[in-house]
Order: sequence, then C-alpha cells, then structure tokens
Amino acid sequence: MTEETATNSKLDEIIESIGALSVLELAELVKALEDKFGVSAAAPVMMAGAMPAGGDGEAAAEEEKDSFDVILTGSGDKKIQVIKAVREITSLGLKEAKALVDEAPNPLKEGVTKQEAEEIQARLTEAGGTVEIK
Repeated sequence: MTEETATNSKLDEIIESIGALSVLELAELVKALEDKFGVSAAAPVMMAGAMPAGGDGEAAAEEEKDSFDVILTGSGDKKIQVIKAVREITSLGLKEAKALVDEAPNPLKEGVTKQEAEEIQARLTEAGGTVEIK
C-alpha cells in the first residue's frame, strides 16, 4: 500500500465518520475544532467598500436568493413545546433536540426554500420559540 493510498483511506474513514454524525454532533465537532485550533468557522464578511453601488443591487440580491437558513434564536416560556416542534422538524431525538434548544441560537435547517423556511418559522413561533431566517 502506497503512502498516498493510506492517506486517502484515512481521509475516507474520517469523511464517513463525519457523514454519520447528527446535526447536533456536527455543531459540537465544529466548536471543538475551533477551540483546539483557535480558528473560527464563520464565513468571511465582505468589506462595505466592495458592495455594489446603488440601492437596487441589494434588492436584486434578495430576490435571487433561493435557499435560506432557519436559525432558532430562543425558546421563550414554552420550552417543552419548542423542543417537540424541533424534534418534528429535524427528526432529532429528545436529548439532541433539547440540547439544540438549550444552546440557542442554533441553525435548525439550512439551504431550504423560502416557503419551507416560513412554514418552519410559523410552527416554532406558534410553539413559543423565536426564529430568524437568513
């Protein structure tokens, strides 16, 4: 077995392991990697000077956006109802859903359509949670 093949198989094993993790476990992994290596997984922010001129550019960018992220920002007074709603939306177990709600703000769904994001927001708001769509 060559050194390159051994490296590729190690990477394949890591990728398979990561693929088997739940959303909550992935969030914990990201936090652990950030702590261990002193880095941030946040996306880089574009400088204000690089923004397109005129107000229409921003409006056009909003219209073109077709995938949205639903972020749970808080559970409010009805934490149990919010946990139930999170379980229904994400198919997580009770322990994972509770941890997700306890550690808010956390992303619930990423890359969903605007309609789906609004439906999720309505369900969680009805349950007593606060949600942000990005």
